[in-house]
This record gives sequence, C-alpha cells and structure tokens, in this order.
Amino acid sequence: MVGIKPLGDRVVIKKVEAQETTQGGLILTSAAKEQPQVAEVVAVGPGTKDVEMELKVGDKVIFSKYGGAEVKYQGEEYTIMHQSEILAVIE
Repeated sequence: MVGIKPLGDRVVIKKVEAQETTQGGLILTSAAKEQPQVAEVVAVGPGTKDVEMELKVGDKVIFSKYGGAEVKYQGEEYTIMHQSEILAVIE
C-alpha cells in the first residue's frame, strides 16, 4: 500500500529502473541511461461518471514521456497521471 489515493481518473505509477547495461554488455553511467517509460501501477482512482477505470494495481504499463506530475513520498518517487496518459498495458 502506497499511502497515496488518487482522485477521479488518475493513477499512481512507479517507474521501473532503467537497464544499466546494453545488450552488448557495456555498463552505462547514470547520465547515459534513458528515462524509463515503463512503470507499475501502484494505486488507482475510483474513476468518474464519464471515465471507467481500465487499469488495476500491479499492471505494468507504458506511459506518455512527458505526462503526469512527479512526486516524492516517504523517500520513494512516484508519478500521478490521468489514465488517458497511459499508452498501453504490458501483458
């Protein structure tokens, strides 16, 4: 349980750590790593009368690169965004 309860059609996601080595085995410095666009859904709002929530806690998702608001809560970094900014669920 995260302790953050999103409102309306918002979700709270936690980014998956960026890969630290290339496929060829080269180790990347923190500056060379790409920001991840894959995350895990950790909290889901109740939706609205117009928007039914399709996501659930535990879903792995691909999200819009510039979407959402980044927040730090109890030493962890999360992003809060509208469900519509989630591009796909990874199955």
